[in-house]
Amino acid sequence: MTENPTTGRILVVDDDPTVAEVVAGYLLRAGYQVDRAADGHQALARAEAARPDLVVLDLMLPGLDGLEVCRRLRATAHGAALPVVMLTAKGDEADRILGLELGADDYVTKPFSPRELVLRVRSVLRRAAGAAAAPPSPGLLTAGDLVLDPQARRAHRAGRELALTLREFDLLAFLLQHPGTVFGREELMQRVWGWDFGDLSTVTVHVRRLREKIEDDPAAPALISTVWGVGYRFDPVRG
Repeated sequence: MTENPTTGRILVVDDDPTVAEVVAGYLLRAGYQVDRAADGHQALARAEAARPDLVVLDLMLPGLDGLEVCRRLRATAHGAALPVVMLTAKGDEADRILGLELGADDYVTKPFSPRELVLRVRSVLRRAAGAAAAPPSPGLLTAGDLVLDPQARRAHRAGRELALTLREFDLLAFLLQHPGTVFGREELMQRVWGWDFGDLSTVTVHVRRLREKIEDDPAAPALISTVWGVGYRFDPVRG
């Protein structure tokens, strides 16, 4: 992972040559190296040949769509931590939610400003670089059989390693550092994502994904509780 959020290799995946050219041009001018792919199979091949620091991924691709590309990227050895920014059509909320559930870190809705996309790319890379360059942790974060190592960025439950995305790990680490405290979605978005604006369903989806990975029964969560009308609380006493 690049340690400079204004450099690095970006893989742009879009079957519209005009969109791909414009996006690539803005990213190049912002200082990034850019690879391009016009379909899902080509995207997977490019990512395997030269691992990118981030993927800009259109959901509407011929043949292998963006959701399946995201799913397959996440299934690879290093894919869980690979940042993904999705490009979605304006009205496709269901696809955006599904993309976030598959582990995408952010999305930009078409039609979009290329400058906005560059800012979103920079924000995601800055978060990833900050995680990679974080100072050594004073110790492990634990709650029952749940153990997080912030320095190694590895998480285990009952001795089994958890496959967490960049955002999932950051969210879980934040909650473990503040047990018993209720946080609203707006505050979580600010303190975990570093965003002052955005779709709050992003937080909802990531909480749901975390529950699926750490709870005995995600439908009746004992670790990450919902405080209705307020937000979420991590309560290891109940876990």
